[in-house]
Amino acid sequence: MTSSSTSPFADAADTWNRRFDDETYIFGTEPNAWLRAQALAWQPGQRVLCVADGEGRNSVWLARQGLQVDAFDIASVGVSKARRLAAQQGVLVNFAVSDCDAYPWPLHHYDGVAAIFVQFADPAMRERLFANIKRCLKPGGTLVLQGYTPRQLDYQSGGPPQLSHLYTEALLRESFADFELLVLQDYEAELSEGERHSGRSALIGLVARQHSDGGAVTQ
Repeated sequence: MTSSSTSPFADAADTWNRRFDDETYIFGTEPNAWLRAQALAWQPGQRVLCVADGEGRNSVWLARQGLQVDAFDIASVGVSKARRLAAQQGVLVNFAVSDCDAYPWPLHHYDGVAAIFVQFADPAMRERLFANIKRCLKPGGTLVLQGYTPRQLDYQSGGPPQLSHLYTEALLRESFADFELLVLQDYEAELSEGERHSGRSALIGLVARQHSDGGAVTQ
């Protein structure tokens, strides 16, 4: 889900519960296109975490690919809808209601992490979030991430209005300098992901792998 941590989102759980309190799935029920394209980074049977998973479109799709999926979101209404979607599609996902700071982030537990439009995070929270993602990935584990770039402020197709919440190639290179960067792509595309992500969008996608020996790489 995509939100802001400033004034309109002072109570993020309440804000997102109200947004998700709708019969429709506001981001749709199909997975994010970047995630779909990059999910071959993981093999059936591996364990993947979906961060801030909203109404479950990404976690449920990953479970359908044969992955063992954990997922969490701050909004209990969204998680309830995600559980319903998983039941409808006949898959099991281990859902939890939690914010990013409270989630346990078990050490070296996951083969993969999916972080799709988690741009509710201001710079301080983003730093903690990225550190926790690194913590929970196994050596050799892979992160698939997508977000909006600053050019998104010129569009009305989704995302937070705060420049500080958006991603640049330089920011992601610096944040994951200790990972092997497999893909880092700054691009524009038409999104059709429910009513909240619709239209021409300025995007950035990352696929990065934790080093199998825990060492750093020189970029």
